[in-house]
Amino acid sequence: MSEQIIKLKDVCKIYQMGETEVKALYNVSIDIEKGDFVAIMGPSGSGKSTGLNLVGSLDLPTLGNIYLDSQDISHLTESELAQIRGQKIGFIFQQFNLIPNLTAKENVMLPLLFQGIDKEERESRAEELLNLVELQDRMEHYPNQLSGGQQQRVAIARALANNPEVILADEPTGNLDTKTGEKVLEFLNKLNEKGTTIIMVTHDQDLAKEHAKTIYSLKDGSLEGVYKRTGKSWKKL
Repeated sequence: MSEQIIKLKDVCKIYQMGETEVKALYNVSIDIEKGDFVAIMGPSGSGKSTGLNLVGSLDLPTLGNIYLDSQDISHLTESELAQIRGQKIGFIFQQFNLIPNLTAKENVMLPLLFQGIDKEERESRAEELLNLVELQDRMEHYPNQLSGGQQQRVAIARALANNPEVILADEPTGNLDTKTGEKVLEFLNKLNEKGTTIIMVTHDQDLAKEHAKTIYSLKDGSLEGVYKRTGKSWKKL
């Protein structure tokens, strides 16, 4: 039987906008197994980015429970959440979110610094990862000296710094041309084949169907459907 790594149970996220309540997510339950490649998809405003923030412990639910490796993280403090994020989850953002005054290598070293790893090991690990994403000749370049595709590969290397169990990718190809986007997804597929759990947010149905094994489809903050790949076809659960 497959082992669950992330579970959302009856999760709601409600924002108070003046006197109006906005239900960004309503009564959503999601089960993600170790080693799965999951796409959370839906149109703009469907709640998929809110869902990603909750899955990645960047935010807490208004109601419901979130479990990471069977631990209920719904009521932890920010410092406790930050520690869990640093150890278990790597983030790849659409906007790359690189620190502009740090080199590629220094950007990749940053998560290791927060985990108390000594400098020599930080440098060695960053160099190893930048080699892995084929940026060995760009280590000392700053983000503004790199193309969009190169910046995204630095972001992937940084996401892998602490050898996380889960990679969360928010529209990872959204700011890239088609060819570079395909390379990034090819890399995510390779990570998944090695056992890393991938959770990708996308509005692109073709992208989700081509790469994911499980699709959670959101609409207006609610779960519209769950689909599982069986061979080359998809089955609605």
